[in-house]
Amino acid sequence: MNRVGFFVSSLLVVVALLSSMLFVVDQRQFGVVYALGQIKEVITEPGLNWKMPPPFQNVRYIDKRLLTLDSTDTEPVLTAEKQRVVIDWYVRWRISNPSEYIRNVGLDESAGAMQLNRVVRNAFQEEINRRTVRELLSSKREALMADVKREVAESVSGAKPWGVDIVDVRITRVDYAETITESVYRRMEAERKRVANELRSTGGAEGEKIRAEADRQRDITIANAYRDAQIIKGQGDAEAARVYGEAFGRDPQFAQFYRSLEAYKASFNKKSDVVVVDPSSTDFFKAMRSSGGSSAR
Repeated sequence: MNRVGFFVSSLLVVVALLSSMLFVVDQRQFGVVYALGQIKEVITEPGLNWKMPPPFQNVRYIDKRLLTLDSTDTEPVLTAEKQRVVIDWYVRWRISNPSEYIRNVGLDESAGAMQLNRVVRNAFQEEINRRTVRELLSSKREALMADVKREVAESVSGAKPWGVDIVDVRITRVDYAETITESVYRRMEAERKRVANELRSTGGAEGEKIRAEADRQRDITIANAYRDAQIIKGQGDAEAARVYGEAFGRDPQFAQFYRSLEAYKASFNKKSDVVVVDPSSTDFFKAMRSSGGSSAR
């Protein structure tokens, strides 16, 4: 029984020892083997590899893929005409020499990203200081990015090379600083309000002009209609007077009697109407008296 336990324990120790000596390098990584804190070997090809067990040798992994570094700095930069602008940019980079990278930069990707961010920011500041806002927004923007890429590549491959490749440098946004942007927005808002007020005042003036013209046309139309109505009325009255004159000229006595009846009708149109006159001294009731005399006879 003791032999079986010893055999099992020995087997477990051997398995643990073998597992500490074996390591797998992924196709997306570099495998860096350390021996007592010094780089012993860099594994660039994927697969199963051997090393001595800890603490004699250890292995660390570094990403070999294309990495992206986005800007996080929101501090404005001065242009050639002293305008404060804020830019957003990104850098595509990769680790090409793990040994140089570890010796001169750091043990992981975050260390390289931190130092690369400082280098890229300084390069952009230098290049933007030489250019105007118009050049940043025009076709010269490509030349700016090319110059920044060249400067960054020279910085990382200097006396102490970083062991990285700078693949691309791009600007994603160029904008004025927040204070300038707010001032520009206020000016734009004031200009839009001025244009709106001008359009409203122009529209109000045009509306008053149209209303005045409509009122004038209305008055002219009413005056012309009144004139035509008076002309027609006058013509009708003249024709009526002519007809009455012809009719009354044929029988003056009947005409006088007819007018008397019209006068009576106008005077006694209500039962409560009262007329106080002397029938013997006025001709108003002459027709009645003649009618009554005729009937008496």
